[in-house]
Amino acid sequence: METPYELLGGEKGVKRLSEEFYAVMSSRKEATSIRQMHGKDLSLVSEKLFLFLSGWLGGPALYLEKYGTICLSSPHAKYQIGEDERDQWLACMDQALLNLDASYELIAMLKEPMFNLADVMTNKV
Repeated sequence: METPYELLGGEKGVKRLSEEFYAVMSSRKEATSIRQMHGKDLSLVSEKLFLFLSGWLGGPALYLEKYGTICLSSPHAKYQIGEDERDQWLACMDQALLNLDASYELIAMLKEPMFNLADVMTNKV
């Protein structure tokens, strides 16, 4: 069985997903609140998302190799992230996958794990 990493096209595909995710976030009015949590320059955060997603999707553990232990809650703790912000993030990721012509099989495969990943970041009721 192919991993999501492979189904996205390996390193190049995951890199494109990370870049497309932030392009979608920057262009969606509905994502204004989560976009404001990021700096003007998205290059570093896009690179970190790529490195994280690489390993998370079944490819090389690039984030772990570069930064060591992966703790998602600590860097996000300074932001107020509730269900609305979680859902905005998920909508941007869904749109990014669609924009990259990801297969419906892959989108379905990632639906629950992506929700769980985003839900872990919530820290407000």
